[in-house]
Amino acid sequence: MENFIHWSPNPIFFSIPFINWPVRWYGISWALAFILSSFIMGKIFETEKRKASQLDSLTFYLVIATLVGARLGHCLFYDADRYLSHPLEILKIYEGGLASHGAAIGIIIGMWLYCRKFKENLMWLFDRIVVVVPLASASIRFGNFMNSEIIGKITNVPWAIVFTQVDQNPRHPAQLYECIYCLVLFGITYYLWKKKRNELKPGFLFGFYLAVMFTFRFVVEFLKENQSPFENEMTLNMGQILSIPFVALGIYMMVRAVKNTKVQQKTR
Repeated sequence: MENFIHWSPNPIFFSIPFINWPVRWYGISWALAFILSSFIMGKIFETEKRKASQLDSLTFYLVIATLVGARLGHCLFYDADRYLSHPLEILKIYEGGLASHGAAIGIIIGMWLYCRKFKENLMWLFDRIVVVVPLASASIRFGNFMNSEIIGKITNVPWAIVFTQVDQNPRHPAQLYECIYCLVLFGITYYLWKKKRNELKPGFLFGFYLAVMFTFRFVVEFLKENQSPFENEMTLNMGQILSIPFVALGIYMMVRAVKNTKVQQKTR
C-alpha cells in the first residue's frame, strides 16, 4: 500500500477574507472551463470574421445550457425518484451533482436556441463548439480529481492512487484518464479546425467529436465505480447507456457529411 500515491487534497482552495466564503477547486474548475472556452471561441470568431457581440451572446447561452443540462441530467438520470418527489431539490446545485451527458444534451439544445434566435448556421456552430468542449471537460475532470470523486475501481497498476477521503484502496485515477484524453482530443479538434476546416464538410467535426469522445466514455466506465447504487444491478451502467446514442449520432453525422461530399462531387 505504501508504494501507491495517497491523495487527500483539501477541496477548498481558499476562503474569501472577512466573509469566510469558501472557494472550492471544483468551482474554480468550472469557472476555468468557461473562461478557456470563451477565449478559444474568441480566437475562432476573430479568425472567421464573426462579431464580438455574437460571442457574448453565445457565451451566455453556453453557460446557462451547460449548467441547466448538467444539473437536470444528474437529477433525472441518476436519482430521479428523489428529485421528482422533491423538485425544489433540483435547485440546490451548490450541493453538487452535475452530469456530463446532461451537459452535452443541454449544449445541443442551447446552441439550437441560439442559432434560431441569431440566425446562425447550426452545423457551423456545432463544428466550432466541439473544439472547446474537450478543453472545458478536461478542466472539470481535474476538479473531480481534486474532490476525490468519480473514482476508479480497485486496482494494483503502478499508477494507482489511494483516495484517502474515500477509503484505503488503490484505485484507477479515472478522472485523470478522462482529463488527459480530453486534452488530447482538444489538440486534435483544434488542429482539424485550424488546418482542415475548409476541407471538412459541415457536421463532420461535430460527428467526429461525439463518436470518439463517447466511445472513450463508454470504455472508461468499465474502470469506474458506479455513481448510483441502482447501477450495480445493471450490465451496463447509466454512463455507458447514455453514451451509446451519442456515439450513434456521431457516426451518423460523419457518414452524412461524407455522403454529401460525394453527392456534390458527382453533380459537378
